[in-house]
Amino acid sequence: MPAASPAPHAQESEHATAQPAAHQTGQEQFRVLRAEDVAWQAFAAFPAGAKLAVLVGDPTKPGPYVVRMKVPHSLKLMPHTHREDRVYTVISGVFYIGLGEEFDEGKLTPHAPGTVLVLPAGQAHFHCAKSGEYVSQVSAIGPLGLTYVDPSNDPRSGSR
Repeated sequence: MPAASPAPHAQESEHATAQPAAHQTGQEQFRVLRAEDVAWQAFAAFPAGAKLAVLVGDPTKPGPYVVRMKVPHSLKLMPHTHREDRVYTVISGVFYIGLGEEFDEGKLTPHAPGTVLVLPAGQAHFHCAKSGEYVSQVSAIGPLGLTYVDPSNDPRSGSR
């Protein structure tokens, strides 16, 4: 007696008729973002000279977003935390990051282009463009939050 043929895979037939999920902000249609098209802007939470570019989504709202940050040579971002988990990808330059609530140059570790770093929400950290300008990309689920460990380091505070 021949073996019974397997039943159709429920999962396959489900995928054939499933409706697409609702689109996230900025993901309604196919698009390409080239490096030369990135619109860099000052960001109030960054020291003067550092720039932010929103690539996908709206980091001020709940939902996924992708941003890039460009930090010029020698600029330091003092210890701070984020309310959201973040995934950093180094795009260009060398990204120096250290963990802790106090800026300690000895704790800075260098990361070359292509490196991916996972930063859990609430982890105090600091950055420095020690060897030249760097660009890093951040993927996260908003809203974006940035709180300086020492409020006097916050460019938004007006005390600087």
